[in-house]
Amino acid sequence: MDCCRVSRDSVSRSEFALGTIQRRAYPPAMRPLRALAIYIAVVFIGGALLAPWLYRLAQSFAHAFPQAASMPFHRFMDRSFLLFALAGVWPMLRSLGATSSRDIGLVPPYGQWNKLFGGMLLGFFSLAAVSGIALGLGGRGVVQDVAAHKVVGIIFSAIGTAAVVATLEEILFRGGIFGGLRRVLYWRFALLISSVVFGIAHFLQRVELIGPVAWNSGLVMLPQKLGGFADFHALVPGFLSLTLIGVLLGLAYQRTGNLYFSIGLHAGWIFCLRLYSQLTVQTPDAGTWFWGSGKMTDGWLAFFALAATLAVFPFLPLDQRRPHYTIPSRSSPSSFSSS
Repeated sequence: MDCCRVSRDSVSRSEFALGTIQRRAYPPAMRPLRALAIYIAVVFIGGALLAPWLYRLAQSFAHAFPQAASMPFHRFMDRSFLLFALAGVWPMLRSLGATSSRDIGLVPPYGQWNKLFGGMLLGFFSLAAVSGIALGLGGRGVVQDVAAHKVVGIIFSAIGTAAVVATLEEILFRGGIFGGLRRVLYWRFALLISSVVFGIAHFLQRVELIGPVAWNSGLVMLPQKLGGFADFHALVPGFLSLTLIGVLLGLAYQRTGNLYFSIGLHAGWIFCLRLYSQLTVQTPDAGTWFWGSGKMTDGWLAFFALAATLAVFPFLPLDQRRPHYTIPSRSSPSSFSSS
């Protein structure tokens, strides 16, 4: 009787929106990777094909929206990618068995504000420390003669960007890709895959179109946006830092059980980076490989600061009543191992 009671208790603890006690809910091992590969292909190829049409649409309404019509073509590509990414994330999740917003970490906000603001503080101060060191030791300089009203405008713009981008990207990358993969894969493996995808998506280069926009302009520019992978000094530590950021945000979701802390952490980073890029300038003879450019995360100093944040993660005062995530045991259809 004791053995049966222990077995039932362990099963009941493992039940959660992202896990189930039914073995048939777990697709074959290759299904999540196949779904992710199809999703990525649709986002990039579909976005590249849609971008010229969005560009032409903006030109047709140039009299009403002159600012949109004047944007460079690569901005239309970025927005096309985002449209396909957001439109396709729910079908991908449904293919992996998700059925509600709770499955991607969106729970009612009641009682979650401490996670949100705690994440914001950690994100902001972790990179603010990098800013302070760079400014104090001459790696960057403060922009001179900036009017007070312009500084206020930059701050409010950074707040808006941080709120929107952090929320959308956390729903997509952590709630969608990581949350979907960990339903059917060991969560550490799912974390690695989703973090690499996050790093690749943010490592794409900004490429300017030469010549008029044609129907295939997006497809022509698509391989050019991957040019940074051929530059070792851009790849290391830039791509490593972006992947590490993905790992940190994924761990935040894994520890807390929802997206609030990861959204706050992401927003704090974006807010700090926006201020850093617009209110500081690179000083002459400063080593960009160590200090980084206006992006900050392409320098070793930011990588070390992010790595230090990772070391602190296990000791953060987060909600320890998070759900148990499980994977199916190969030895028995009804046995599970806690992750």
